[in-house]
Amino acid sequence: MALMSDESQHLVLPDDEHNRKLVSNVHPSKWVNPEPVGRYNIVVVGAGTAGLVTAVIAASLGAKVALIERHLMGGDCLNVGCVPSKGLIRAANIWAQMRDASVFGARIPDGVSYDFGAAMARMRQLRARISHVDSAHRYKALGVDVYIGRAQFVGQDTVRVESSAGNRTLAFVKAAVCTGARATAPSIPGLEEAGYLTNETVFSLTTLPARVGVIGAGPIGCELAQALARFGSRVSLIETMHGILPKEDRDAAELVHQSMMRDGVTLLCCGKDLKVEQGAVGKRLVVDSHGQRYDLTVDEILVGVGRAPNVQGLGLETVGVDYDNTGVKVNNRLQTTNPRIYAAGDICSRYKFTHAADAMAQIVIQNALFPHPFGLGYASVDSLIMPWCTFTSPEVAHVGLYEAEAAKRGLKVETYTYKFDEVDRAILDGDESGFARIHIQEGTDTILGATIVGVHAGDLISEISVAMKAGAGAKTIAATIHPYPTRAEIIKKAVNLWRKAHFTPRTKSMLTRLFAWLRR
Repeated sequence: MALMSDESQHLVLPDDEHNRKLVSNVHPSKWVNPEPVGRYNIVVVGAGTAGLVTAVIAASLGAKVALIERHLMGGDCLNVGCVPSKGLIRAANIWAQMRDASVFGARIPDGVSYDFGAAMARMRQLRARISHVDSAHRYKALGVDVYIGRAQFVGQDTVRVESSAGNRTLAFVKAAVCTGARATAPSIPGLEEAGYLTNETVFSLTTLPARVGVIGAGPIGCELAQALARFGSRVSLIETMHGILPKEDRDAAELVHQSMMRDGVTLLCCGKDLKVEQGAVGKRLVVDSHGQRYDLTVDEILVGVGRAPNVQGLGLETVGVDYDNTGVKVNNRLQTTNPRIYAAGDICSRYKFTHAADAMAQIVIQNALFPHPFGLGYASVDSLIMPWCTFTSPEVAHVGLYEAEAAKRGLKVETYTYKFDEVDRAILDGDESGFARIHIQEGTDTILGATIVGVHAGDLISEISVAMKAGAGAKTIAATIHPYPTRAEIIKKAVNLWRKAHFTPRTKSMLTRLFAWLRR
């Protein structure tokens, strides 16, 4: 996000009523930091998802809590991540639906105009509306001492908060580092000189770039490339690996790729020797893809790869907290190398998701605030069942192990895939692309993992996540009634493939003889 700041003001661009409302909630200019009284049970550094959840749960339990944020409360999720991107994607999907409306009998007249600026204004308005939930005023009302300023550990049990209105020193019993991560860019010749957007700045756009080069075909790159293409940009997506979404199953990623091509995205994968320069009429990208040289001119470059942990200036060295370029080092209790200090969220997790930060915050609360003699009864990050979703069209959602991961662990799996083009609701909706795939441990009904590709895949994956967390297997899902006609039926249909596979010829032969005997 484009942000200008001095000692007294944080300005989110564009400077309109929506962003001014946002800032009044998440970085109020006239905020007065409280005077600390006594020792805090926990001081939380960083007011993104992990920090907010840690602070509000601790306060609700009766703990004395301080929450420190130097930038915008709500962190990436509210300001430059989940919230604005999904608002943008929703508008782009509407435009795509209008494009394809004729199949449903809707005749959209030629010459219909699309207003990208209005779509972005809607996103900003909704982001500002949601920002109340993460606001400094709300957290103060919930019993949290909110400090706006820079935090630095200055002793084994103290943090200094620096602000233009004066400094405060806070004493703590425990502390949590929840400062997250920021967007970075790969080292590409000429990129810095030409300039580029990231997820932190792209949502400040008010006009649609006619030509966009997107670097990186991971979740961020794919989501934004497809959305911009649906709005009408000519998008070139550059990826060093083959295909898109390299962590997902290849057939799942290919379905997304085919959809993106229909939307006008050009994929240049296996990209090598990428160079960038500022030209007379735009930014020039030169890259090799599959042995062919491409020379592109674009109006904007969007970098969708690269994250760096926010560890600088915190004084972690002063208090013996180890970290490297991947983030703060923690054990499975989310305890750092200083036993008084914990960490949660993007600063220490390989899962860069809002829901992961939320789950980790709850682990911090259990371990930091409550004693666990001899290490018994503590909460562990190893126990997390972590689903995720890439919000392209179609969506790709996953939980648990992939088939290759299970094989590496020596687990034998049976994999069952059911396609949406055999699900009545998907056929009737005209959204047949995708499938549900479930991995079941051989000889049991234990679900090891699942992938769902299709409309609302992110919603559907939760049924599998709940089953895995509860230890309920394929038999439980097979015995569960799913309402007809819904897209969720695909999960039961995939499980029924497993049940059918285990109905052996021998079993059928035995039953045939039994039924014959009963007819006598």
